[in-house]
This record gives sequence, C-alpha cells and structure tokens, in this order.
Amino acid sequence: MTSPLATTPAPRLSTLQVLACGAFIVTLSMGIRHGFGLWLQPVTTAQGWTRETFAFALAIQNLSWGVFGIFAGMAADRFGAMRVLLGGAVLYALGLAGMAWSTSPVGFALTAGILIGAAQAGTTYAVIYGVIGRQIPADKRSWAMGVAAAAGSFGQFLMVPIEGWLISRFGWQEALLFLGAAVLLIMPLAMGLREPGFAGGSPPRREQTILHALREAFRYRSFQLLMAGYFVCGFQVVFIGVHMPSYLKDNGLSPQVASYALALIGLFNVIGTYAAGALGQRMAKRHILAFIYLARAVAISIFLIVPLSPASVYVFSAVMGVLWLSTVPPTNAVVAQIFGVAHLSMLGGFVFFSHQIGSFLGVWLGGYLYDRTGSYDVVWYISIALGVFAALINLPVRESPIVRGGPQRAGAAA
Repeated sequence: MTSPLATTPAPRLSTLQVLACGAFIVTLSMGIRHGFGLWLQPVTTAQGWTRETFAFALAIQNLSWGVFGIFAGMAADRFGAMRVLLGGAVLYALGLAGMAWSTSPVGFALTAGILIGAAQAGTTYAVIYGVIGRQIPADKRSWAMGVAAAAGSFGQFLMVPIEGWLISRFGWQEALLFLGAAVLLIMPLAMGLREPGFAGGSPPRREQTILHALREAFRYRSFQLLMAGYFVCGFQVVFIGVHMPSYLKDNGLSPQVASYALALIGLFNVIGTYAAGALGQRMAKRHILAFIYLARAVAISIFLIVPLSPASVYVFSAVMGVLWLSTVPPTNAVVAQIFGVAHLSMLGGFVFFSHQIGSFLGVWLGGYLYDRTGSYDVVWYISIALGVFAALINLPVRESPIVRGGPQRAGAAA
C-alpha cells in the first residue's frame, strides 16, 4: 500500500504570490549588482588603486556567488527558500556597508567580493527558481522563470540610473550605504515565499539523496554541456557589465552614455528574458540557447567594427539587452525538465557555479589585460570566440526527462 506522503502533494503558493515576491526580490538583488561597474572609476580614483584591484574584487564576488550558490541551493531545497533569503538580505546589507568603508584592497575584496557574493547566492536566481519549480506547474514553469528573469532585467533598467544619480549626488560611499538600507526590503518579501511543504523546517519527501542526484547529473552529458555554455554566458555579461563604462570613457564618451547603456541593456532584457521563457514552452530550449550565444558573438563583432558613438553604443546595448540574461530561463528549465524539481536549487547552483567561473575570468581578465596592454581588445575577441563555441555545444543537449528505474522515474517529470 502506497503511503499518503508519497501521493498527496503539499499545498502550493499562488502563482501570483510566487512571481510578485520573487520578481521584487530579484529586481533589488540583481538591480544593485548590475550597477557595480559605475563604481570602478570613483573607487579606484579615491583609493589610488588600479583597475585590476577593483576588477579582482568583483571577480572574487562572482566566484564567491558561484561557490556559495551551491550551498544556498542545498539549504533552500532542504529548509525552504525563505530562510536562505533572509540570511542573504542581511549579508548583502553588511557587504555594501563594508564595501563603502574598506580602506585596503584586502578589505575591499572581502566585502565587495566574498560577502556580497555570498549574499547574491542567497537572493537571486537559483533560490527563486527553486521556489518556482516547486510551486508552479510544469506547463507554466519556463514562462514563470522568464518572468523572474525579466524582473532582474527590469531591476537593472530601474536601479542603474538611480545608482548613477546617487553617486553623483551624494558620493560613492554614501550611495553604497543607501543601497545597503534598500536591500533589506528583501526580508519582508521573503516572508511571502514561505513554502507550505517546508512547514516546521521539515523538507518534503524525496526519492533521491543529494549525493545520488549529484552523481546522476554530473555523469549526464547534457548537464555537462549546459554548464559549459553557462560558463560563456558569465564571461561575456560580467566583462561587459563591469568594464564597458570604462571602455566608453576611455574612448571619449561621457559617463551618462555608460549609465544609459547599462539601463538599456536592462530594459531590453526584460523583453528578451520574457520571450526566452515563453518560447521555451513552445520550442526546443537548446535551439534558443544556441541562437542567443551566436547572436551575442555577431553583435559584439559588429560593435567593434562600426565607428564608436553614442548611437552605436545604444544600438549595441539594446541588442545585447535582448540577449543578456535570456539564457537563464531556458537553461534552468532544461535542468528541471531533465532531473525534476526535488533538487532543482542545488543543481541550478552547480550550473550557476560554472557561470560564475566564467564571470570571474571575464571581469578579472578585463582588468588584467587592460593594465598590461592599455586596451580591452583581446577580451572582446575572446568573448566573440566563446559565443560561437557556446552556440555549438548547446545543440546536442537532450531535453527529455532522464530515465530512472523504479519509483524515481515519476520524479523526473515532476
């Protein structure tokens, strides 16, 4: 006789509640994060540091985000997202305050790097997508992930100009303190994501252990290909997001052009991420991913070829905006489609770790090669080559649910 625990699903939060709370959280967390490139020149000028010093701290931030994202995902899968989000919000506020008050490269790397990276792990996609996977039916899952990713893009459109205004109006240190207070709004929003299945701190019943789920995923070829593609995504977007403001200023364009460019990326990525999530319900997600990566390579190539002007920057930003985080919904939806949702936050955390290794290299190489060559050209060329590589390796990805023996088979299609 089958136990009722195995057949009676836990009650679910409403789709509107999950998307509203999740979207606002991602808007704040990702919106603040996308503006960090605006601090590169004010911080390095005030502190007398090189660009590599600043870039290395943000490279550590991205690596920290990836490492802690694995454990944040495990914790969210076991104890529910709410507890992880509350802790992440506190770490975020402390990290922003520490970033403002740091007086040495080591202190800056610890706060802007490790602390904020850990905070982002607990307040962004892996945790929110775990809630979406558990609380929203499969026939709406890719669409819902697109909505959440679009919220992160809207956060960039909304927050980057605000961050630029705060820096110019109050100074770079005070701007960070204002943001530290604002990020605490995540805490009441997290209460809206208290999942019924985790009542009393008990995780829902699962057919797989963590180790079993990890062995299964890392032996699966399509999971390896998704991780490799996501590495490229991280390299490209973080290099552009952090270094493009300085690249534009080096070429004689005003700081306002950089702020508008980053805002345009955020605005157009609202369209791109929503479209990617919606299309993921209707067509093969591997084809969506291959197109995104190839289109990025083409867009960067054209940007480097045409004469640089505010108009060319804005066109490039709009095109890249459509492609910016559009990889996020289909990548995570494929993971859920293949392996089910029981360990989705954890597996999403491992895929995102690969993304963050790419982010580390993209942001650090940008600063390192600039300081040694006086130019960003080499990193732009690497970004183009990686885009072509990622397009090719996503084509063989198999999206069908993994075949398991015994009662675990049903979990794959959940």
